[in-house]
Amino acid sequence: MKTADKKRILMIATGGTIACCRSDAGLKPLLSSQELIQYVPGSREFCQIEAIQAFNIDSTNIQPGHWLVISRLLEANYDDFDGFVICHGTDTMAYTAAALSYLVQNSRKPIVVTGAQKPIDMEITDAKTNLMDSLRFASCEKAHGVNIVFDGKVIAGTRGKKVRTKSYNAFSSINFPYIATIQEDHILFYLDDKDRICGDVRFYNQMNPNVGLLKLIPSTNADLLNFMARHYDGVIIESFGVGGLPTYQTAAGCASDDSFDGFDSSDGFDAPGDFHSAIAHWISLGKTVVMTTQVTNEGSNMSVYEVGKNIKKEFGLLEAYDMTLEAAVTKLMWILGQTKAPDEIRRLFYQTINRDILWV
Repeated sequence: MKTADKKRILMIATGGTIACCRSDAGLKPLLSSQELIQYVPGSREFCQIEAIQAFNIDSTNIQPGHWLVISRLLEANYDDFDGFVICHGTDTMAYTAAALSYLVQNSRKPIVVTGAQKPIDMEITDAKTNLMDSLRFASCEKAHGVNIVFDGKVIAGTRGKKVRTKSYNAFSSINFPYIATIQEDHILFYLDDKDRICGDVRFYNQMNPNVGLLKLIPSTNADLLNFMARHYDGVIIESFGVGGLPTYQTAAGCASDDSFDGFDSSDGFDAPGDFHSAIAHWISLGKTVVMTTQVTNEGSNMSVYEVGKNIKKEFGLLEAYDMTLEAAVTKLMWILGQTKAPDEIRRLFYQTINRDILWV
């Protein structure tokens, strides 16, 4: 391939396992963006790579401010490159891919987020393959938008989730098919829809990090919601099954037969707060409540059971439906960075962006 035909790719390095080296304290991101490129010499056959070191941290330390740094680098360099590859740690990769899906919309150019389960300088590693695949996908004419490339799979940026802590096939696409698969130098597209992009690329530069998550377990105290209302502008409640909120009863309200004789408050039957009142408090403050499910696949549907249907109807709660938790969190941060108007928050939350929500 002639140099003139090669795609110009910008690689943005952020740290993560792919860039780790051994230290006395354990694996630590130390390799630079330029050093990472040296491990994929075969990429020179189809692309020209320039590299930027955005930061060099373990992805456990990622915050919304880091997402804004990446998006600003993308915006500043967008016109000069054909595609982009972001090297990132796997632990929060799904959050970053989802966040970038909201910060950079309608991109006709591919923005790939990748990483590895083993450092790139190890003899046995998935890093070289993942980076090579990512550069290849970022150089593909059919590719567009924000996607995760990992273990030969291309996953929409809003649909990725880390489902394994150690295996190379660490990421799955949740409630949505894979965009493509990559086998050596061949990309097989399952969704080829670049021609459906409407409008120019749009960049956003604000997110509201004051979004909290409450994961319910049996006996979760509703007073936690009242505490969170003092610190957050929005909350996502991960409920059970298709979705609902508990209406706890005391032992006296559980049963009237003799099987409950002898139980008292020390047996764990005290009602731990009132979720109805806690939600009412959030709404009275003009803050946003989103309901979702802690079940990975198939999504929520609060209209099925009384514990969900009534409270959703009364307070007009937002529901994540088939969205991933990572998408719901970052989308709410993005929305609250743009507006505080309830009607506009609702409209934006249910607007499909980069394939994030289909069932509304």
